[in-house]
Amino acid sequence: MARLIVKAPYIKSSGGGYLKYIGTRDGVELLPQSEIYMQYINERPRSHGLFGDEESVDLKSAIAEVESYTGNIWTPIISLKREDAVKFGYDNAGAWRNLLRAHRNEIADAFKISPDNFRWYAAFHDEGDHPHCHMMVWSKDPSEAYLSKKGIEKIKSVFTNDIFAHEMVQVYEQKAKMRDELVHEARQELRKLCAEMRSHIYVDRELEAMMSSLVSTLPDHGKMSYGYMPKPVKALVDEFVDRLSEFESVANCYDKWQALQWQIESYYRDKPREDKKLSERKEFRQIKNAVISEALNIRANLPTFEEYEMRDEADEMDGAEYSMQFLWEVLNNDNRTCAERDGFVDSLRLRAERGDSYAQYAMGKLFRDGPLVTPDLQEAEYWFRTSAERGNAHAMYALGKLYLDRESWMYDHDLGMRYLTEAADSGHGYAMYRLGKEYLQSGKLDEAEFWFTEAAGCGNQFAAYQLGKMYMTENPALAKIYLKKSVNAGNPYARYLLPRVGENTAPSVMFAATNLLHHLSSVIEQETPRDATSAPSLIDRKRRKQLMRKRLAMGHKPDDHEEQQHGYGGMQAPW
Repeated sequence: MARLIVKAPYIKSSGGGYLKYIGTRDGVELLPQSEIYMQYINERPRSHGLFGDEESVDLKSAIAEVESYTGNIWTPIISLKREDAVKFGYDNAGAWRNLLRAHRNEIADAFKISPDNFRWYAAFHDEGDHPHCHMMVWSKDPSEAYLSKKGIEKIKSVFTNDIFAHEMVQVYEQKAKMRDELVHEARQELRKLCAEMRSHIYVDRELEAMMSSLVSTLPDHGKMSYGYMPKPVKALVDEFVDRLSEFESVANCYDKWQALQWQIESYYRDKPREDKKLSERKEFRQIKNAVISEALNIRANLPTFEEYEMRDEADEMDGAEYSMQFLWEVLNNDNRTCAERDGFVDSLRLRAERGDSYAQYAMGKLFRDGPLVTPDLQEAEYWFRTSAERGNAHAMYALGKLYLDRESWMYDHDLGMRYLTEAADSGHGYAMYRLGKEYLQSGKLDEAEFWFTEAAGCGNQFAAYQLGKMYMTENPALAKIYLKKSVNAGNPYARYLLPRVGENTAPSVMFAATNLLHHLSSVIEQETPRDATSAPSLIDRKRRKQLMRKRLAMGHKPDDHEEQQHGYGGMQAPW
C-alpha cells in the first residue's frame, strides 16, 4: 500500500456545508491563532481548525465565500499511516499548515490555477490509523481550474519528496549504486563478448534477419531518427531492441534496474506497475536511434566496426638510411620521457631541412600527431608536401589521408584522392587499400574492386578481407580464396566469415548485433553518474541546503528535526 494517499474529488458550488464540516467535525485539531483570532474564537459558541493563506480564518466569511462561488471546488484528502505521521512529525495541524503553505504554488500548478487566483482552506484530522488533511481548492476564475491524473501524481510527488525526504535519499543512493553495478556488469559482459569476437564472432540469426528487414524498410528521405519513423519501422526497431535485451548480461542488469525503479514508485502508487520492455523505457531511447544509425550505415556501405581496428599504416621508414631508422625508433620509444626525446627532434629537423625526404615525412607526422611538438596541421601539411615532392610515397599517402579527414578544416576530397592515387601508382599498398575503401563508400564498386585487388596483390591482408566480403554472395569461390589469405595473415573476422560464404546475408548485417552491443553499453553509461565515488557526497550537500531552505520556509528552526536534513529535500520524481 502507498505510504501517502491523495484523493481529489470535487463538488459543485455551495460548498459551505463541506467547509464547515471539515473545520468543525470531531477530531479536528485547533490551531493556535493570533491575539485577534483568540478573541474571536472565545466569543464564538463553537471553535474550528481551518487554516489557509491567511494568518487567521473567519469560518463565517469562509463559508460565505464558497457558498457564493459558481465553479467546481476540489476537495483533496491527503492521508498518512499513523506510524509515518508520528515518525516524520506530521501528527499535528501546525506541520500540515506549514507544509501546505510551502507548496501552495506547486499545488496551484497541479490544478492548472495561477498562483494569484489560487484559493484554499484545509483542516487536519488526527484520527485512527490514518491522520489526514482535508482541503478545499478552487480558483477565483471558475473557468481556470482543472485537475488531471498527471496533476494528482504531481501533488503526490511534492508531498512525498518532502515528507519522506530522509528515507528517499537512501533509496536514491541505492539506485545510484545499482546503476553503477548495471553498467559495470554490462561493460564486463560486453568486453567479454568483444574478446570472444577475436576468435569467433557473436552470431544471432534472428537479429540478422531483423536488421536486413530494417535496412530495406527505412525511408529514403526525411529525418532519420526514431521519432520521425513510420509505425512499421518503429515496430521493427522496438522488436530489435527487445531482442537485444534478451541477452543474458543485459537482461540481468535491466531486471535489477527495474526493481529499483519500482521501489521508488512504490511511494506513489498502491499497485506495482508491470515491468516494461527495454524499448518502452524513455531512459534508454538512444538505443533505438543507434539501431537506425546502424541500418543506415549498412545501406550506405560504410565501413563496419571491425574495419576501424585494421591498421592502414605501412612500415614507414622502409627504405630510409639506417641512421634515420634509428632516429625514428628513438623518437617513438615510449620508455623515454618527452624531455629525453626533445634533443632528437632537433636532429630530425636538421635532417629534414637538409633534404632527407624520410626526415621530412617524419616531421609531418610529429606535427600531425604530437606529443613531442605542438600539433599543427599547417606544419604537418608543409612537411608532408615537401617530402612528397621528393617522391616519398609514404608522404603522398599521409597527405591523402590528411585531406580526406571529413572532420578537419583541411578537408579536400579531390586533393586527397589525387595524393592517394599518386601514392598507389608508386606501389604503396596501403594507399591502394585506402583508395578501395573511399570508392566503396561512394558506391563506385568497380573502382573499389580494382584497388582492393591491387592492394591484395601487394600482400595487404585487409584488402583481401574486403574482397572476400564483396564476393561472398556473388562469387563464393573467389571469396574463399581472398578470405583464406586474410585468415592466414591472422584476421579473426575473415575466419568468422569464411564458413558463411554463399549465405544471402551481407557481412555488415552479420556484425550488426555485436556492434550494437557497444552502442547499448554507451547508452547505459550515459544513464549512470561518471564518478560514483564522489558524486553522492556532492549531491548530498546540495540537497541538504535545499531541504534546509524548505524547512525554514515551513516555519522550522535551523536545528529542528535535524535528522531529516540529510536527504534530497525538494527532489522531484524521475517520471
